[in-house]
Amino acid sequence: MATRSIKAITLTSINAAALSGAYDIVNAGLSDPCFLLRIINDSNRDVTISYDGVTANDYVPSGSRLEINGQANSVLPDKMALFRKGLPIYVLGTPAGTGYVYIAGYYL
Repeated sequence: MATRSIKAITLTSINAAALSGAYDIVNAGLSDPCFLLRIINDSNRDVTISYDGVTANDYVPSGSRLEINGQANSVLPDKMALFRKGLPIYVLGTPAGTGYVYIAGYYL
């Protein structure tokens, strides 16, 4: 019987102390097309998320997380909405914070 196993991409992060006040890249692009993307802001800075380094796409307050489930957003029952392989993720926050912002993702 064929099975499909859920796998995790390698966790990436950026230190809030290294935030520049401009969009800083957190990953070099997703290693696999993810159906679930989680951004965990374990820093003391509110951050804005961008997927192109220019456009503000989301906002994650300090001490919270953003979770986007592509499967829940799928229109057809036999298809999945996926974040594309190679998608970069940028974070914009005030410099000199403490803690980290993490990117986690899951794929089949």
